[in-house]
Amino acid sequence: MTSTIIQRKWHTTAEVAAMLGYGLSKTKMLVLTGEIRSIKDGRNRRILPRYVDEYVERRAREAEEGAA
Repeated sequence: MTSTIIQRKWHTTAEVAAMLGYGLSKTKMLVLTGEIRSIKDGRNRRILPRYVDEYVERRAREAEEGAA
């Protein structure tokens, strides 16, 4: 028997908040303002893993540029 591992394709706002170490309200505001991209799935917002990576990379780049 072969087992299949299903990789997460997207995350909830609460999951992203936990990943980033942010509060839920801050994360929701980042999504609302477009700082973290998201997609609408019915009444819910979902965040693709690459959107989280884009946000983190952008913040790191901004911090590095500010330190220079």
